[in-house]
Amino acid sequence: MQKEKLYGKTLNELIAVTKRIGLPGFAAKQISDWLYKKEIQSTDEMTNLSKSARELLNVDYELGLSAPVSSSESSDGTKKYLYKVLKDKYIETAYIPDDDRATICVSSQSGCKMGCIFCMTGKQGFQGNLSSNEILNQFRSMPEFANLTNMVFMGMGEPLDNTAEVLKSLEILTSEWGYGWSPTRITVSTVGFISGIKEFLEKSRCHLAVSLHSPFDEERRKLMPVQRTNTIEDVLNIIRNFDFNSQRRVSFEYILFKGLNDTPLHVKELARILNGIKCRINIIRFHPIPGSQFQSPNLGITINFKEALNSKGILTTIRSSRGLDIQAACGLLSTLEQNKNIS
Repeated sequence: MQKEKLYGKTLNELIAVTKRIGLPGFAAKQISDWLYKKEIQSTDEMTNLSKSARELLNVDYELGLSAPVSSSESSDGTKKYLYKVLKDKYIETAYIPDDDRATICVSSQSGCKMGCIFCMTGKQGFQGNLSSNEILNQFRSMPEFANLTNMVFMGMGEPLDNTAEVLKSLEILTSEWGYGWSPTRITVSTVGFISGIKEFLEKSRCHLAVSLHSPFDEERRKLMPVQRTNTIEDVLNIIRNFDFNSQRRVSFEYILFKGLNDTPLHVKELARILNGIKCRINIIRFHPIPGSQFQSPNLGITINFKEALNSKGILTTIRSSRGLDIQAACGLLSTLEQNKNIS
């Protein structure tokens, strides 16, 4: 019988565990300290628990950490790690060093339901939600764990289609009894999943990033089928009506596609729909994927688009393309690995 994993449980869940096996209530805080403040590799290292308590714990529970199964490193220092999840599926996690910052990009699902036509993960279809254990294991088991300064939920899957487990992960990352990270170090990205956005804004203080990619309804629907039921207009209304504190940031991700969404008309419409929202736009160069007809515009067009938005009063930056030589586009490595196993 497979043991239950302790890593990835909230303090309340650990209290329930200690009650279940007859340990005193304060043992839950001791266990959380070992899980999230010390780099242990097994429950036997929880030395302030009695030997009998550890034996009770070991009957049905294990720590639950697992190392990446493979990795690749780019010439620019970006690293991509492959983790095995859901028994026989794979997810990708990126490590992105940049001067005094080191960002981890985590996955929240294996595959994805959203079907964005420019995304390799969407072409896999949906294979399952990751547990908080599988989400945080990417963080804790990454060899560069001690260097990490920031986290983005921008890997495989739609984080707010797995809201419960993502929120558990955020609670563990930001709570005093967990890792104690400031919420301002963490950004959660979404295609615009309305029910998830509402819950995320109410229950977390982390930054929000919305994948926009076009300000026009029909064009966005072709790129992102979620627009049919979760329109960007509805998403923007939620954001406008939410009381953001001064430290919490809203940003919009905008992948530029050559000849499609890079025109002055798009700049004008972006300025119109974002009017009154304190935000920034992150322009992303398209990373090519097999079978895609999309191309990235040249650097000149990209810079002109950025400057046109800045002139409209919207803080706009161009995100550096990283890891192009190691299949950096999300979903490429895991697709290759799963196809290898099928064949």
